[in-house]
Amino acid sequence: MKITLRIVRLRLASLLAVTLPVGAITTPQIIASALSPDCLEYRVAGICYWLLCTPYGCTVKTSVKVRHNLPDLVVSAYSTPGDNPWQEMAVAGTALPGAEEGGDTHSRITHNKTRIRFKNADAFGHPADAAFYRFLSGLGYSCSGSAVPFQPYFVSTLDILAWRGGIPEMFYPEALTPGLRELGAPGDLWGNIYPRAGALGQTNDYKAAATMAQRAADIVTRTGQLHVYLPQTTSARPGYWPPEPVQEGKPGNHTWQRLSPQMSTTCAIFPDPPDPPATADWRDRYSENGSYSWALWRPYACCQRRGQTFLGSTGG
Repeated sequence: MKITLRIVRLRLASLLAVTLPVGAITTPQIIASALSPDCLEYRVAGICYWLLCTPYGCTVKTSVKVRHNLPDLVVSAYSTPGDNPWQEMAVAGTALPGAEEGGDTHSRITHNKTRIRFKNADAFGHPADAAFYRFLSGLGYSCSGSAVPFQPYFVSTLDILAWRGGIPEMFYPEALTPGLRELGAPGDLWGNIYPRAGALGQTNDYKAAATMAQRAADIVTRTGQLHVYLPQTTSARPGYWPPEPVQEGKPGNHTWQRLSPQMSTTCAIFPDPPDPPATADWRDRYSENGSYSWALWRPYACCQRRGQTFLGSTGG
């Protein structure tokens, strides 16, 4: 047994030690990043009430209601087709006819004049595996997620008309009304959510990529959108409350964990951090090749079934 464990450790160490392109990230690294109490935010939220009936009568049973986040998606934004930082998934975003090019109209200098930046974007099911769920179960009762690991929910090179042309969303009220559906902080606009396409006027490469990730998450967490994608949604049921669609800037709705170019062990919503403060260190956020990735964490609430009929619950 000791020899076997040693071999496994050596193989894992050699896998993590492989020389990768700058900012690249692998599946084992993404799985390890999910072991983050800060992103999980596990807490007991209340009590659920169930009606349990037997041939001898009915009684009310209770169970603990818990709330915590789960890593649903890995969302990447990158300048050139095929440059998804998640190495095992990069092949899915390679160029197709009509989606061969990308990138920016200038270099990634923070304070140069505004030009149009273009990013491809992908959203795949987070690969969290048994190790993550053992970590989660160690805290107590936990909720199941709705995402399928490695499932391609959105690949922008397949969504050519909408992601490359902004059609038809460029004509939506959200795209034509200033101040509606915008990402950023007062005095620090990162970008507009609509049209949910790959082009954006933005001097800051990280902010442009974050806006593209937000747009991709906005698409896949809703049904009936005019894009080529698979919805990452599920319905509520007795004792189970899945997350709402992603909404920019809304506390408690979702959080982002930076995976690439520099991995973070904490989660936040965009803007992260906002400008000012001028002292904020942005160096870890910038990618040399314009490729970025984040884990999207979303909140779930649930309780253990203790009877045939769900009567209600207390707490958030």
